[in-house]
Amino acid sequence: MKKSDDLVNFDTMEISFKDKVVVITGGTRGIGKSISLKFAEEGANLVINFLRNVQEAEKTKKDIENMGRVCELVRGNIAEPETAEKIREIVQSKFGKADIIVLNAASGVLKEFHQTDLKHFRWTLEINVFGQINLVKTLLDLIPEGGKIIGISSLGGVRAIPFYTLVGASKGALESALRHIAVELSPKKINVNIVSAGVVETGALRFFPNRDELIQESKRRTPLGRLVTPDDVANVVLFLASPLADMIQGQTIVVDGGYSILA
Repeated sequence: MKKSDDLVNFDTMEISFKDKVVVITGGTRGIGKSISLKFAEEGANLVINFLRNVQEAEKTKKDIENMGRVCELVRGNIAEPETAEKIREIVQSKFGKADIIVLNAASGVLKEFHQTDLKHFRWTLEINVFGQINLVKTLLDLIPEGGKIIGISSLGGVRAIPFYTLVGASKGALESALRHIAVELSPKKINVNIVSAGVVETGALRFFPNRDELIQESKRRTPLGRLVTPDDVANVVLFLASPLADMIQGQTIVVDGGYSILA
């Protein structure tokens, strides 16, 4: 009888994105950087949006170009329509298409609800929802049949997490919007899905007032015994962007090591 680990030869199982064009928001740090690098490793060219850290963005660009890929950087707040237009201009002039769009950029205010104000809510929603959806609309006619749109969400979109009221609400809104878009784009054979991550080991954790407690509790109650890494999330994004996922539509795939299955 064949051993289970002999059923698939992972050394020969390849997912290639050769000559595909990937547009990713927030693609130079944390989860976004892992996604960018993994697509480049598999042959894709990239258009990467970022906002603040020029040094990290240039490093990511250099890493991608060292693999022999093309990488175009677009600096700007995705909440501003001009940023989406700049991305479109580069995509259209350099490549003429956007095969894959990854909506990863995120921001927000991590406070208890009573400490927030309308300005905080608008900032969070404009970046995490309005700007991302507007980018899809701006690039829509450049997405070919078989294109993929993938949003990055988190468990806070469907669960209550301390200090996460505004960000969680925005993630829930992004998931809902993408499900509706998935239905509308189905006749064009464009797949739209979401990857929802558990607690991920990135620099973003330092902004949580309860960081240490959050990490310890997540490790304690995660059946697989560790936090999610950016590469864990990136691997699922690549799967959803591949032909292997052609019949997955409008779904939220959870990457959390089993955290959310426990009562």
